[in-house]
Amino acid sequence: MFWKFDLSTTSHVDKLLDKEDVTLRELMDEDDILQECKAQNRKLLDFLCRQQSMEELVSLVTQDPALGVEEKVRFKYPNTACELLTCDVPQISDRLGGDETLLNLLYDFLNREPPLNPLLASFFSKTIGSLIARRTAQVIVFLRKKDKFISLLLKHIGTSALMDLLLRLVSCVEPAGLRQEVLHWLNEEKLIQRLVELIHPSQDEDRQSNASQTLCDIVRLGREQGSPLQEAPEPDPLLMALESQDCVERLLRNMFDGAQTELCLVSGTQVLLTLLEPRRAGPVSQPRSGVDSEGFQGGRREQSCFEGVTPTARQGHHLGTAPTPIRMEGLLDSCSQGLDRLCAVSSGVLRGIEPRLKDFHQLLLSPPKKAAILTTIGVLEEPLGNARLHGARLVAALLHTNTPSINQELCRLNTMGLLLDLFVKYAWNNFLHFQVELCIAAILSHSAREDRAVASGPEGAVEPLPSSGDPETPRPAASRPESTMVTHLFQKCCLVQRILEAWEANDHTQAAGGMRRGNMGHLTRIANAVVQSLEGGPVQTQVSEVLRGLPSDCRGRWESFVEETLTEANRRNAVDLVSTHHLHPSSEDEDMEGVFPNELSLQQAFSEYQVQQMTATFVDQFGFSDEEFAEQDDSVNAPFDRIAEINFSVDADEDSPGAALFEACCSDHIQPFDEDDDLWEDEETHCVARVTRARFGGPHASESCRKDGLEHRGQGGEESSEADGARAGAPRAAVQEEGPRVEGGSEGLSAPPARLQTWPPLRLWK
Repeated sequence: MFWKFDLSTTSHVDKLLDKEDVTLRELMDEDDILQECKAQNRKLLDFLCRQQSMEELVSLVTQDPALGVEEKVRFKYPNTACELLTCDVPQISDRLGGDETLLNLLYDFLNREPPLNPLLASFFSKTIGSLIARRTAQVIVFLRKKDKFISLLLKHIGTSALMDLLLRLVSCVEPAGLRQEVLHWLNEEKLIQRLVELIHPSQDEDRQSNASQTLCDIVRLGREQGSPLQEAPEPDPLLMALESQDCVERLLRNMFDGAQTELCLVSGTQVLLTLLEPRRAGPVSQPRSGVDSEGFQGGRREQSCFEGVTPTARQGHHLGTAPTPIRMEGLLDSCSQGLDRLCAVSSGVLRGIEPRLKDFHQLLLSPPKKAAILTTIGVLEEPLGNARLHGARLVAALLHTNTPSINQELCRLNTMGLLLDLFVKYAWNNFLHFQVELCIAAILSHSAREDRAVASGPEGAVEPLPSSGDPETPRPAASRPESTMVTHLFQKCCLVQRILEAWEANDHTQAAGGMRRGNMGHLTRIANAVVQSLEGGPVQTQVSEVLRGLPSDCRGRWESFVEETLTEANRRNAVDLVSTHHLHPSSEDEDMEGVFPNELSLQQAFSEYQVQQMTATFVDQFGFSDEEFAEQDDSVNAPFDRIAEINFSVDADEDSPGAALFEACCSDHIQPFDEDDDLWEDEETHCVARVTRARFGGPHASESCRKDGLEHRGQGGEESSEADGARAGAPRAAVQEEGPRVEGGSEGLSAPPARLQTWPPLRLWK
């Protein structure tokens, strides 16, 4: 009974607190100490807020536990202490944030030499972060008094927990006025410049990676908090410092001057890619890169030119198939849609990158050496490498800015030709294929942006220029900033010829028994992009003129390719990989029917047929209207009296197919037999005869069941009519018996069919 159990609500923590010599660790051994603390247990809070207890809690989250302690409990007390200090109890937060002695004890954790214990660093970061969120003014004043605070944070930036703490200072300080003061303080401490200096080949990998990630997060946080949706947002000093030309040039010097390492190149390029991300007024989605028909999936974050691509247009990327739309509708349109929402891209970033384009071009040519790797398609002697991939990403991002001077420099270097060479050489690197496709899509969509994105002005932004005159009036090709890049793509880079050659090379490889190349999915999309630009794209006139200037044989090959090969490829790609036409429930699987004897199938068919006839009008006759239930006292018995009026209409006509089926079943199961008769003698013949008689309505069964069955199927007249009626009235289980399995009798059965109980009540219906 319930009184046998101890249901006392008194916590064991209270009993421990009644002891005079209770220790903090004794209390921390109790599982419910955290719940009692959050429940504002007065006695417990008084004990925890003592000076000795607070100092011990801080020491637990900052001091390495003894090595001799059992591993499973070694960090039990530090974890519990961290939870108590950050449990959002005002008394504890006030006690810790208002006592400078405790804050100094906590701050001393940063004075250690790296590397820090990562678990203790997470406890320390969580504790300081909690104080920044709850006792902001007190903690900020304390930290600003520490001259070496920023230096110590950067010293331990290789520990991710300290990187998170730095980002808390940037993003989690409220109100806005105090946050702006913190940003100015961090800018005065040269935080951005010092982080850029950490992206250097001389630094260890963790520091470089975390410094790069911190800069990327500062850019995104600064743009989110300074979005146009806010009323007159103050400029972010950290973001302004990072977008300056001087900062970008310093970063590029660290990347390319001196010894080059892949990690430094990748870390620096990630910062540049973040600076080149267009800012939008609404939420920004980060699409994944695509996959070719071979199923390789792209990277974590790609450039935001395709942030507005419709799911249909991106289906070929994500599902491992070539594009579903025949003309790749939506791919190029996505580059021109929503361009008015794009905010300014800092021209300081573009001016800083432009002189270094030759270094990125050289990076694509000769990256840092990498050892050969074994892949699923063989040994790759010269891997593409992450550095070259990020170089391709940067080129795609720069092309989307449509800066005339950068376009001209890329044309002079023939960077697009080099990317197309890599596209063919690394036929199985889908990450690269997607970046090349983005480059081509950006070039083919330049015309829609020619009046919106031009590098200008010392204000450090890409400003839209007002258009003059009739917008429908065409401008000379030489005055269009995009015309040089489009002409370069089709003439010097020979895009059309490259598409044809790559397609023919793949056809030859497959004809020789080889594998389909891994870049064919993106090659199909690129070809569709060219066709779409010819049919109505923003550079339709210019592309048409360029193609008309091609040699006649090349132009004829292209037209034949578009009309036949590409159309057929699009048709195949538009077909669903899985057809639902022949799918049916597993209960109707023909393989399952073969398990049961023929007799059971016939009886089940007859039973379902009778139930179907009986219930056809039963629901309508048994139904009740809403009015009959309106007044329950007067008519509560009325509906049940109608049951006697129900008329079951069962067709028992002698000539009906149901009667023939009924007679076949009953006569089969009521046959008497002598004990001397062999139970299984000629069972096969009788069974098949019964099936034939029941199906075709004939009074007698032929001894040659298979032959007569075929003859009856070809007959017309009354027998065919009755057979059709039986098929229409009986469910699918009976109709499917017409297959070879029934005509062959019981040959496939491993055991004789079982005799089933007859249906005496059913004879009453007739």
